[in-house]
Amino acid sequence: MAPLAHARYCDEIVGLTDALRAAVGAGDLDATVPTCPEWTLRDLAVHVGRAHRWAGEIVRTRATEELPDEQVPAFAPGGDDPAVLDAWLADGAAGTAAALREAGPAEKVWSWYGRDRSTGFWARRMAIETVVHLADAALTAKVPYTMAPELAADTIDEWLDIVAYAQAEGDPEAAELRGEGRSLHLHATDVPDAEWLVEFGADGFTWRHAHGKATVALRGPLTDLMLVFNRRLAPDSDRVEVLGDAELLDFWLARSSFG
Repeated sequence: MAPLAHARYCDEIVGLTDALRAAVGAGDLDATVPTCPEWTLRDLAVHVGRAHRWAGEIVRTRATEELPDEQVPAFAPGGDDPAVLDAWLADGAAGTAAALREAGPAEKVWSWYGRDRSTGFWARRMAIETVVHLADAALTAKVPYTMAPELAADTIDEWLDIVAYAQAEGDPEAAELRGEGRSLHLHATDVPDAEWLVEFGADGFTWRHAHGKATVALRGPLTDLMLVFNRRLAPDSDRVEVLGDAELLDFWLARSSFG
């Protein structure tokens, strides 16, 4: 599976933010986010809006170094009124998508991900950031959450790439994701060919799209696999099935929890 088209990511930043705004509007802004208990629903919304504006400003200015928060225009909502927060979220997503559309995917800019320092990286990253935090908002507000299969699959792909990069860069938790002879298989039951095989070796892990017998397998609908992999759904949920060494899946989730 390849990443989606740049234009699709730009559209999804706006569309997913609209869904996030609806979830935030349906919830209690002071409610604790179960999957991010250090945040309220308001904190979550502000986090997403700030991420969008920060990335958008990196793209807009073609920044070649990390951008300090104080250089990002309107980095916080202009008040506590829910309508102000809602408009701020909408404006930030629209502005970031517009900057990304204008830039295209190939402009060189700073990013924390050393394998891709391009405007295309930020389009994908901000779309997927919103995929995951929309799940947080929906859970908090107790509203339904659905995700397009291609976005759910891309979210898994991107996270595997990020964890592999963190391991290569010496992150201490990701560094523990090794050990020859063990493997993890993700198998979506509702989308053909949506499978991932993670294989652990002496020096780290590798992953690929493949079917294969593994030490532990996680099976279920694709969106639910994505939510488990992003620690938004417990692996013992009755929405998924774990076959084999469940402790290995727990080991993976615990040591890929830095995101």
